[in-house]
Amino acid sequence: MMACRGCGVAVFDRVLDLGSMPAADFFPPVGSPVTPAESAHRLTMALCRECGLAQLVDDDTAPEEPRGVEPEALRTQACTAVRAVADAGYLTGDTVTEFGSPHGGTWLPLLTARGFRVATDRTASVVIDCFGIMHEPDQRAAFSGRAAALDADGVLLIQFHSLTAIVKHQQWTALRHGHFAYYSLTSLRRLLADAGLHLTHAWLFDLYGGTVLAAASRSPCAPPTPRVHRILADEHMAGVTNPVTVQSLQLAADTNATAFRDWLTAMADRHCRVFAYGAASRAVPLFAHAGVDRGLVAAVADASTAKQGRRMPGTDVPIISPEQLLRAHPDKVVLTLPDLLPEVSQRYPELSGRWVLPSETQRVPAPPLIRARSREHLAPRHRETYADTPTTRGGRLDSRSAASNRDEVQP
Repeated sequence: MMACRGCGVAVFDRVLDLGSMPAADFFPPVGSPVTPAESAHRLTMALCRECGLAQLVDDDTAPEEPRGVEPEALRTQACTAVRAVADAGYLTGDTVTEFGSPHGGTWLPLLTARGFRVATDRTASVVIDCFGIMHEPDQRAAFSGRAAALDADGVLLIQFHSLTAIVKHQQWTALRHGHFAYYSLTSLRRLLADAGLHLTHAWLFDLYGGTVLAAASRSPCAPPTPRVHRILADEHMAGVTNPVTVQSLQLAADTNATAFRDWLTAMADRHCRVFAYGAASRAVPLFAHAGVDRGLVAAVADASTAKQGRRMPGTDVPIISPEQLLRAHPDKVVLTLPDLLPEVSQRYPELSGRWVLPSETQRVPAPPLIRARSREHLAPRHRETYADTPTTRGGRLDSRSAASNRDEVQP
């Protein structure tokens, strides 16, 4: 990456470097050999000093992700979001276009149920992008494309996982190949403005620890709502465009992965059979950075039949069905996506008391967010790689396999 994916300026600070990682969307067949080349893809986040966009530095992987199953939490949040937008008076007109996410899920049925027609060959009154635009390598072109699909008096709705939440909750596993941008509302406003759009409203949701739905239009006459100003002010106070603030993710990645591996090792020493649930992209850097193998996690269950019979990228940990998980009678089940807890708790009451969130395996307090500083402030120079630190080997945490969980499950 020679220039910012959003504004084109070539002035960055490297804020998170996970070293060499496996591709987050490549799930090899179970039993296939785990080769060094599989985990040879650099995974690094940089922050643009000009526009404040956090972004993936480079991506040499090829997308080929098996389609997952949309969680109930996402479907529920979509209904809540559409209702909130309608109540605020932003669902006007009669046509809708959606820029979808490769992970699946759609809001179109929610809009057609309200009388909207899908626009196929012209601009639309409402343009929706729910977690889709982050997958575009050329962010400037992506925002221009969304703007071009919008009627003169239409509204663009963009939903994204907030960088503020990612930093606040130490969600370093949000960084993955194929996700090229990580937005704050501050950086999103700049990207919208460069595409000729004006930020008018925003809604906050608890999904993923902090999700923002932003509304934008072509007209400069509608001033931003007080809620927009509050979110922008909160981001300024938090310093979310300050590289020093965002660099706290590096400490979180290293300490959390170490603590996660220590917990797994302790469970193995006690002959506790640990499984996981959710073969999600966020589990890939967690497993890789912690050096997880079948000696520590016997298998990962996932509801997606497309992922079952495969293995986690960069590891020998197989992916099994939820039914296989229940038959294995695990002692502990690490839930890789905390938002799934209400859904899986209801669906699998047999596992009550066995669920463990990754955050519960470590007790390191979240680094405080740093008050924003001027653009002239330069962060301490971030090292190019963490591969040579004492806690890492080959870009990942030093790992020595335990064997108590190995071969517990035969997929």
